[in-house]
Amino acid sequence: MSNRLTSPDLSAVSHLSDQPSASLQSGSGRFRQAIQDREFLVTAEVMPPKGGNPAHMLEMAALLKGRVHAVNITDGSRAVLRMSSLAASVLLKQQGIEPICQIACRDRNVIGLQADLMGAQALGIQNILALTGDPIKAGDHPTARSVFELESVRLLRLIEKLNRGFDFNDKPLPDGATSLLAGGAIDPQCKSWSGLQGRFERKLEAGAQFFQSQLISDFDRLEKFMTQIAADCGKPILAGIFLLKSAKNAQFINRNVPGVEIPQAIIDRLEAAAQPLDEGVQIAAEQVQMARQLCQGVHLMAVKREDLIPQILDRAGVGAVG
Repeated sequence: MSNRLTSPDLSAVSHLSDQPSASLQSGSGRFRQAIQDREFLVTAEVMPPKGGNPAHMLEMAALLKGRVHAVNITDGSRAVLRMSSLAASVLLKQQGIEPICQIACRDRNVIGLQADLMGAQALGIQNILALTGDPIKAGDHPTARSVFELESVRLLRLIEKLNRGFDFNDKPLPDGATSLLAGGAIDPQCKSWSGLQGRFERKLEAGAQFFQSQLISDFDRLEKFMTQIAADCGKPILAGIFLLKSAKNAQFINRNVPGVEIPQAIIDRLEAAAQPLDEGVQIAAEQVQMARQLCQGVHLMAVKREDLIPQILDRAGVGAVG
């Protein structure tokens, strides 16, 4: 079989050159507009399927429609195999749900990252959360090879270049710049205060337009971060709120999630509750209210119980989004 590629007949599709791209058709995006309007931002996280059937993911995401500004789609979180975050984001967008596509550096080199980012633009996926990625050994394919050619700060810089119309090597993009809205992750409970400040400032300098935090369990620490580091940054900070389902769940997080320490008082509340899951919903609602006094938004994580997120928002007094 010949390796020579023949030119296709383009006559049938020549009219497409006169049409706006999918990304231009999608407009600026509800999430971007909400940031500009300084609304209290609400995002939530949904995991892609582990397989080819997206039905459950779409069912969970549909319950969030009208209650959140955007839905995060994870990219191999904890290095566990799941559907492509880009493909899952497109599926959400087809259902009228605005996605935030997480892109991790662990699994792609700089060519693959740029290819996916340009593909996201063409498909109308404009919100990107730039992540370094969890280590391979944490997941379900411990013998797989990591890439990590970039990390999150350099990925943010790459997105900024693509938005200016240049590739990683500073060569012009002949088919147009991207207009991606890039965000970064933060951990206000990081033990190294100077390390936290330095990394936050580097992400700002690299072009991050919003920040979503890891699970927050120490709201005094969040307040300190907001007043001492992020006060004048001009970018929205979304506090990570995690639904704790039981005392056992909270204890598991304390043992296995670095940098997080669920207070004993919360564990005791869950242990004493006749309905621990309902108590977890109440605790999450109280935390949303606390975050509302400190920062411009919340990022809700309710693993396998995304259906309870509207109830958390109702109890916190956060209404529907426009």
